[in-house]
Amino acid sequence: MAKFRTSFLFALTLVVGIAAVDALSVAAAADVVGNAAAPVGAKSSMVSRDEVTRILESNRKIVSPQGVDEMIKLRIGGIDQWLSIRGKDRRNPILLFLHGGPASPAMPEAYTFQTAWEDYFTVVQWDQRGAGKTYRANSEEAMAPGMSVEGQVNDAAEVVQYLRQRFGKEKIFLLGHSWGSVLGVHLAQQHPDWFYAYISVGQVVNGRRNEEVGYAFAMQQAKAQGNDEAVHELQALAPYPGTKLTLDRIGMRSKWEMYYGGLAYGRKDYQFEDDVEKLSPDYSQQDLDAIGKGSLFSLDHLLPSLFAVDFDHVTHFGCPVIVYVGQHDYTTPHELAEQWFNDIQAPSKRLVSFADSAHMMMQEQPGRFLVHLVNDALPLAQKSGDSAPAEVTRDR
Repeated sequence: MAKFRTSFLFALTLVVGIAAVDALSVAAAADVVGNAAAPVGAKSSMVSRDEVTRILESNRKIVSPQGVDEMIKLRIGGIDQWLSIRGKDRRNPILLFLHGGPASPAMPEAYTFQTAWEDYFTVVQWDQRGAGKTYRANSEEAMAPGMSVEGQVNDAAEVVQYLRQRFGKEKIFLLGHSWGSVLGVHLAQQHPDWFYAYISVGQVVNGRRNEEVGYAFAMQQAKAQGNDEAVHELQALAPYPGTKLTLDRIGMRSKWEMYYGGLAYGRKDYQFEDDVEKLSPDYSQQDLDAIGKGSLFSLDHLLPSLFAVDFDHVTHFGCPVIVYVGQHDYTTPHELAEQWFNDIQAPSKRLVSFADSAHMMMQEQPGRFLVHLVNDALPLAQKSGDSAPAEVTRDR
């Protein structure tokens, strides 16, 4: 089954590529690794996907007495929704990750960047309504009534309440990435007292302007580099975005914005991330196959709402706000988020610009991203006593 991959855009820097998720490609990749390590002349050995995921799962197993490592199904918004909850010490503050897309779950790739976070936070990955495991667990008819921005914000509120009650936390951290930042702004506006901070990553500020700036970037790059094919295909979209966006139009704009590094800096596509999903220890093959179906289902319901997003004047927050941008991000253009940040009024605010990143900061600069989570966010919880005991250090 081919998988349609939405580029975590405000909405779906959409179906930009179709990556086949099949066991043969996984086995072939594993065979290359096996051949490289084997002595000359030795018979190559094939490693199955099951064996690879077993190794990864064993490597990141949480064994600390205070740790938590759960994959759970909850009844949220009248349907079954899936959460991954992982952390080395449940006394640490909770960080809820709102993934992009819509319907592009971060859970299957989180093992590539999240493990170190779990020393400092209890990290919750949630497959939203229409995404991944949650899509697979329900009929489309059952999910449809809540397939709106309001419906998914309500789902998110239920998830937050569950986490606060279960772990006895007055507040948690809320991190919204790309489409997740749409939910994050609404939730932080409605319930500021629930959050130590709203952490904005690849913020969607204005859906229409988002498309205009991304298109202009792709066209400028195409002309500067003499790419006649790109110029021709982009000119065929003019005027862009026009009065009505379709998946095909967004897909074409996204194709060239991605090609010029607007999604992942220095990369022409998203294959590197699709590849690691194939080996996810948290996803079965059936879960992976559900991502594409869920994306199309979600976009059918949410595309008009995404294009209509306008947070230009939604700038008053009752909780601290931390905004992370990639200096090369044109999936959700960094300059729009920077302008928005200037107008924010909040108890405290901070902007961090990642110099060698575009839209996927967690994967592109994982070390620096973690350092900023620890330095920018964690102290807000520690001031309230919400943290595990610190390490004992001695100088001599």
